[in-house]
Amino acid sequence: MNFDWFLKGIILGFSIAAPVGPIGILCVRKTLQFGRFSGLFSGLGAACADSVYAIIAAFGLTMISNFLLAGQFWFRLIGGVFLLYLGWKTFVAKAATDSKQVPHTTLLNDFISTFFLTITNPMTILSFLAVFAGLGLSSVHGDYLQAGGLVLGVFLGSTLWWLLLSEGVTMFRKKVSEKVMIWINRIAGVIILGFGVSALLSIMF
Repeated sequence: MNFDWFLKGIILGFSIAAPVGPIGILCVRKTLQFGRFSGLFSGLGAACADSVYAIIAAFGLTMISNFLLAGQFWFRLIGGVFLLYLGWKTFVAKAATDSKQVPHTTLLNDFISTFFLTITNPMTILSFLAVFAGLGLSSVHGDYLQAGGLVLGVFLGSTLWWLLLSEGVTMFRKKVSEKVMIWINRIAGVIILGFGVSALLSIMF
């Protein structure tokens, strides 16, 4: 395996994960409220979804990418509605500062919710296809070893960003009071609601 493809995958995964969006807001909020593992599991869900799209782009699975793009109306509708639900749930959430209150099932739910949010955004596959073409990564098609290294790099790069984000936020967690946490929940809820409205409006325009 050419190590260059692996490094390019790490850079690509990190770059796609880093921009601020609903997943980033959720990761920050869950880390503050429930601890580093809740935030990290939220990020891992997005990292796995990014890896799925990277597989589609790297292995040239045209039929699947065409299916996702053809059904983007329904994906955006479902994703937008789920963001509205998640935004409202975040807005009315009570403050909690003890990470021991979070059972394993909650961590699993953190993972599943962010995976679902990321996988229902068909524009992600366009981002990967565009970046692959721009960086000359399309030549990896047909070379399964190189494609596998690229996908692994994407997963690790994305995971690295979520690890850094959750650890960075954890440093300030003990300084956040329950009153401040309530306002963080409300602000995060409004922002996530905004992303949901934006997703639904994008269907009409």
